[in-house]
Amino acid sequence: MYELIGDAEETAYDLLLERPGTTLAELAAMWSGPGRLSDALARLEAAGLVGVQPGNPPRYTASATDVVAGLLQEREASLDRTHDHVLRLTEAYREARADVDPHVVEVVRGRRAMEQAVNQVQRSARRELCCFDKPPYLHLESTAATDRELLAAGVQSRCIYDRAAVEESGGLPTIEELIRVGQQARVLPDLPMKMYIADGQRAILPMQPGPIGQESAIIVHPSALLDALRTLFDSLWHRAVPLHLPAHRGGGESRNRTTEIDDGRLVVLLLSGLTDEAIARQIGVGYRTVQRRIATLMSDLGARTRFQAGVQAAFRQLSSRPAGGGRPSLPD
Repeated sequence: MYELIGDAEETAYDLLLERPGTTLAELAAMWSGPGRLSDALARLEAAGLVGVQPGNPPRYTASATDVVAGLLQEREASLDRTHDHVLRLTEAYREARADVDPHVVEVVRGRRAMEQAVNQVQRSARRELCCFDKPPYLHLESTAATDRELLAAGVQSRCIYDRAAVEESGGLPTIEELIRVGQQARVLPDLPMKMYIADGQRAILPMQPGPIGQESAIIVHPSALLDALRTLFDSLWHRAVPLHLPAHRGGGESRNRTTEIDDGRLVVLLLSGLTDEAIARQIGVGYRTVQRRIATLMSDLGARTRFQAGVQAAFRQLSSRPAGGGRPSLPD
């Protein structure tokens, strides 16, 4: 199975794109990424993203970026397995719920009680709030307002948004507003649940209404279950596509034509799996304009599918970044 590719691996890959056939010592002189360079190169080699040329010393070369499609497919399969595992855990929890220690898990029932519990868990965060965000929403604006207050107070916020959250009317502008004030945001096509984790000490999982229509939430206190939920969040965080603000649009630039700035957002939305109609709504252009731009992008890149076009465009952005630019992003 491929190892997870993180910030260190992205930085090392970026260096090798600019300087193929480089030795470890030469790379180390330019290294500014997190962690150990040798570990990052080993993971890239295991994932098939780096080739090693024999010699004394050996030299490293970045592999063709089309192998990334296979890597992402493997990650999607891994995500599917994780999703199935969560469903099994949820079913096991339901079967054993009557015997669960109330000091580990508690159930809150009723809409008002659930809203209050979610707000309490959010506001209990002092260092970091981690979130899986997906519809349906109770009060989106009040939740976003709480997020803004926490960010202003210096609490780190990392949120993975379900594709449906990005498609939601007003969803992307709200997300971009939170990114603007400091939230780290990523997106996945299908999250297994809605969840908040405060400081790794308490989690809350709002549940879908049951057979009688009553809304409820599960609050998880420090335990092996809470540790598993935090591990799940970290695993999906590494698989998710980063969301970034679009570059500043000059005042004289038309909102009605697809620009290079829109292309940057287009890449993220393609990788997120949104439909053409949803992409058109989110970037503020016509449906047929989006269709033409995607078709042109696929033709320019020689991609057979929308997903391949998104992957190849994202890696072109990585490889075109100047040296010393810090962490690569998708997109700028």
